[in-house]
Amino acid sequence: MPQKSHIKAQCRYLLALLLCLGFYSVQAQENPSPAHFGRWVINTELSDNTDKKVGSALRAMGKKVSRCWLRCEEDRFRGGPAEQELYDRISYDKTLTTQFGEGQYLFTYDDNYKRPVYTDGRSQSVSLTGLDTVKDFSFAHWEGKTLLVEARPRDGGFANETYTILDAGKRLRVEMYIHPEGFTEAIELVRVYDRVANNSTD
Repeated sequence: MPQKSHIKAQCRYLLALLLCLGFYSVQAQENPSPAHFGRWVINTELSDNTDKKVGSALRAMGKKVSRCWLRCEEDRFRGGPAEQELYDRISYDKTLTTQFGEGQYLFTYDDNYKRPVYTDGRSQSVSLTGLDTVKDFSFAHWEGKTLLVEARPRDGGFANETYTILDAGKRLRVEMYIHPEGFTEAIELVRVYDRVANNSTD
C-alpha cells in the first residue's frame, strides 16, 4: 500500500492543479473581447431564414406545415406564449446592441427589449412558491475570443448561442441552437450582423 505521505503529496498536487485551472478560467472570463460590443443590424443575405429553419424543425417533428410557392408572410412563425418571447427576439429581431457591464452584459433588441447576460457565475434558483415570477435567465463565458451564451427561457427550454467576430470587427456571427419546451427537434440557424458605424456602447 502507498505511504500516507505519498497520498498527501498527490492530494496537494491535484488541489494545486484544480486551483490553477480555476484561476485561468476566471481570468478568461474577466478579459472579454471589446470587438463584441456595439450596435449591430442584421445582414439578411448572409443570415439563415428563420422561418425556413423553424419550418424544417416542425416538419421533422411530424407537424404539417404549408409550403409557400410564391411569397411567404414574413416572420410567419413568430409569436406565441409570452414565456417564449426570448426565442423570437434572438432569432427574428433585426437589431442588436451589446454592452459591457460589471458582472453582466446587456443585450438590447428591437422595441428596446433588454436582456441581461450574467458573467459572474451566478445560477438561477427558483422556489416552488416563486414559479409564477420566473424570468428568462442567460449566462455567458469566454473561450478565447468567442462568447458562449446559454439561455434558460421561462418555458423551460434552452438556447445555446456562439458569438464570433468577423472581418476585422465589422461583422458579428451568431450560431444558435434553440430548443423550446415542447419541441422534439432543435432549431439551428446562423445570423450575421453588420456593425453600425460611429456608435457608442456606454
